[in-house]
Parts: sequence; C-alpha cells; structure tokens
Amino acid sequence: MPPLDSAKARAREAIQAADAELRELSLDIHAHPELNFEEHHAHALLTDYLEAKGFTVTRGACDLPTAFSAVAGSGSPTIAVLCEYDALPEIGHACGHNLIAASGVAAGLALKAALAPGEGTVLVLGTPAEEGGGGKIAMIERGAFDGVDAAMMLHPSAVDTAWANLIAIQRLEIDYYGRNAHAGAAPWMGVNALDALVMSYTAISALRQQLRPTDRVHGIFTQAGAKPNIIPDHTAAEYYVRAANIAQLRDVQARVQACFEGAATATGCTLDFRVAGYAYTEVVTNNVLAEAYCENMQQHFEVMLPTRAQSVGGLAGASTDMGNVTYEMPGIHPIFAIPTSAGNHTAGFTEAAATPEAHAAMLRASTALAMTALDLYHNPALLAAAKQEFMAIAR
Repeated sequence: MPPLDSAKARAREAIQAADAELRELSLDIHAHPELNFEEHHAHALLTDYLEAKGFTVTRGACDLPTAFSAVAGSGSPTIAVLCEYDALPEIGHACGHNLIAASGVAAGLALKAALAPGEGTVLVLGTPAEEGGGGKIAMIERGAFDGVDAAMMLHPSAVDTAWANLIAIQRLEIDYYGRNAHAGAAPWMGVNALDALVMSYTAISALRQQLRPTDRVHGIFTQAGAKPNIIPDHTAAEYYVRAANIAQLRDVQARVQACFEGAATATGCTLDFRVAGYAYTEVVTNNVLAEAYCENMQQHFEVMLPTRAQSVGGLAGASTDMGNVTYEMPGIHPIFAIPTSAGNHTAGFTEAAATPEAHAAMLRASTALAMTALDLYHNPALLAAAKQEFMAIAR
C-alpha cells in the first residue's frame, strides 16, 4: 500500500477505535454548557484526555485559563486542528460546540496515529470564547499560531459544504445619559434617555433599506429605565454589525454610529459609544484545501459535496473568529450536516447536537479532515499550492 494510503487507513482506524470515548467527551461537554472564557470543565476534560493519549499538553495556553495546546509528532509541516467548546446563554450547546470539540480531538488522534517520526507535527488547539469573546484572536496575538502552516476545523449545521459563508462582525456597546424627572408631575424637567435609544433603533431600521443584502445590524436593549413614572436618565444597548468582509464592515459600522449620534443630538442626551472586543473577519476558505477535503469525502465516504460554485454557503450570515485565523494562514472551516430541521442557535439544535446521528456525522467529517491534513504532510506541492493561493489573496 502506498505510504499515503497506509497513513489514511491508520487515521481512519484510530478514529474508529476512539468512537465510544469521543462520544463520551461530546456528551459530557454537552451536559455541562459553559459560557465565554468559563469553559473550565471542558478544558479539564479535553486536556486530561489528550494527555492520556500521549500528547504534550499546555493548559491555560497564551495566559487564557481555558485555552490549551496539545502537540504530537515532530518535524515540518505543522498543521493545527481546532477545538471550540463554549456554549450560549440559556440554550446551551445550540451551535454544537460539543461536536466541534470532539472533532478536533478526533482529527488529532488520527494524525498522531498516522504520522511517522519526523513526518510532521500535529497541533490541537483549544480555542475558548468563540461566541463573542474572540479567543482565537487573542491566541493569534499571543503566538499560538506561530510556525503553523495550515489550520482546520469543522462546524455542525444543517448542510454539508467545504465553503462556509461566514462574514465579518463587530460588537458595539451603547449608553445614553439624560436627566431624571417625574414623568407625570414635571416631564419637561427631564432628558429622556429612552427616547434616544428608541430613536436610534428607528434610525437603524430606516438605514436597512440602504444596506447591502449581505449586511446585518441587530441589537437588544439591555437597560431601558426603572419605572414608568421616572424619566429614564440612563439606557443601554448592545448591537452586532456584520458585513461580507472587514472593509465593508467598517463602512456599515460608521453609518450605524451616525444613527446613534443623531439620536443623541435630537434628544439632548449624552452618548457613550464603544467598539467592544475584537472584530471578526470573514472566513477566507483556501480552495486548495477545500477541494482536497471534498475529494476525501467522495473517495472514502462516497459523499459528493457541493462544488465551490454550487455551495449553498453553510451558516450564511453567521460569523466566527476562525475568520481571523484564515487571515494569517491557509485554512478551512467545512460545515457538516447533522439531522435536524432546527437552525443553529435554537433549542432544537441543542437537542440535535447530542444525537447518535450527529456524532456519526462528526466522525465522518473528522476523518475526512484528518485525511486532508495527511495530504499536506505527504505532498509538499499541495501545501505549497495552498500557501501560494493564500499569499495571492489581498487582505
């Protein structure tokens, strides 16, 4: 058997052998949902498991208590496979990060089993706080991806595609300050901060008519007053602004900011407008890697994924800090389908992410992902082509 075919056979066998353990990891994380940067249970579970499997594990990597790195193998190239494991408020693992955690571990196990000494290094990275905290971006800044030649991860949804249509996003925080007054006895003495918040909401709604179809602006009021007979002197909101790419995001953000500023002027309130946290870039899918992933799905599982031209763009309109990773190196973020009619970020998806069928879909996709990495380890020309494509794209 040719060396690459033999390596892929070992990778598949390693994932099959770990099937029950991977299922247990996934269900344990699913049963213990943890929010941004609070994923202590998942962190301990995953690092203990990887260490027991022979990886050299760094807990609390990059001075982030719930990040980790796990290394196996030696030599070049270095391929990173990523785990996510944070959950959402109230609805738990409604984006299936329990499956993403298990998939990163599965691919890591497969590559460790398949690589001979000196053939390359596998790096399993535990990346916390994807749901708004930007853990990957902090890890980029702190050197976690230094020396990595390519990065890969998977995400569950309702479709299969190698070309995830994941767009740029920025979080905004807004506070308006006015002046209290008795709403019945002396309303003319007040400066109504709720009026400012409502006016800004209305202005943004009007702005949507002039936004691109790929732009998104959505927000919630987090503070809107204390009692109906008190003119509110403080109100607050949180907004997300999204666009197809980071350049368009900056344009939309400026237009949204003008809506908040106009409402402050109209009502006499003071505005505190803050750009909060990291900007997530769009995911730039490396076509060389995506096509290799599709070939592995077809060859080893007889699954014909949509081509780039046919792709429906899994999770279209959603965002991830994996986009920032793809700005640093060749990367892919394939979407794998789990049986559900529910969309991501719903209670129905939380339930679907724990089913045996979802687990089976994750194992299949993880095997194909590991085989794609093995293509890079065994074929330097393929990795060179992926890097050449990466360098040719303007960012």
